[in-house]
Amino acid sequence: MSPSPETLNTSNPMKKKIIAAIVAVVIGHVGVLWAVSHMKTIELRPIEKEPLKIRFLTIGEDAPPPPQKVEPIKPKVEPKPVEKKVEPIHVEKPKIISQKVQKVEPKVIQQDDTQEKLKKQQDLEKHRLEQLQREQALKEQEVREQALREQQAREQALREQQAREKASQNQPKPVNIGDISWSRKPVISQAQISRYFKAEDGEITMSLDISSDGTGTVTNVKVTKSSGNDKFDAYVVKQTYAAKFKSYKVNGVVTPFVAPQPFSVNVIGK
Repeated sequence: MSPSPETLNTSNPMKKKIIAAIVAVVIGHVGVLWAVSHMKTIELRPIEKEPLKIRFLTIGEDAPPPPQKVEPIKPKVEPKPVEKKVEPIHVEKPKIISQKVQKVEPKVIQQDDTQEKLKKQQDLEKHRLEQLQREQALKEQEVREQALREQQAREQALREQQAREKASQNQPKPVNIGDISWSRKPVISQAQISRYFKAEDGEITMSLDISSDGTGTVTNVKVTKSSGNDKFDAYVVKQTYAAKFKSYKVNGVVTPFVAPQPFSVNVIGK
């Protein structure tokens, strides 16, 4: 700060006082700057401080006392906040009070009688239709079974008729002895007649039914009237099997036949 011209024109004692005041102020500032420069850098809260006031002394006053040593201002270190332990809040569980559940019975809703009657009528109609269908199915089944039985009966009758026709063809046709002729007659030995009968027996008669296959071969001999001696009857039957007829035809077709054959012999005495 340079002194103004007015100050330089004042008297020497006054100048000395002013210079001394200025020097004191400068020394104070230098001390403050030195103290601040040697302070540790600490983050401090901003401190509101009034600016330094300088009071100029008037002439005639005594010299101000020497400036006092300015001690550096120590920043206030605030204590660390103590962390408070937060205790958990005990929450009481709500008590469940068991209550008896009342059984709610369903309400019976009465339906309209008209709908109920209509439903019953529909059910009856459905049942009637099902019954008719079952009866119709049974009738159709009976018709099918009856037709099957009739078909089986017709087939059986046809088979029986064919069997009868076949049997009738195989059965010998009854003929008279005059309708046929022998190609080789049965030989009855007089010695065999005399062996089984005596002279006083007189005439011996017997009858046979002789069957042939139509070609002349004898197929069966049946004694219809015995001679009275079984052994002689057996002898005559044996001899008849050995005989043979001529072929017998009807409308050009060889036809089996059966013909009665009587025998009559006389016993000749020895």
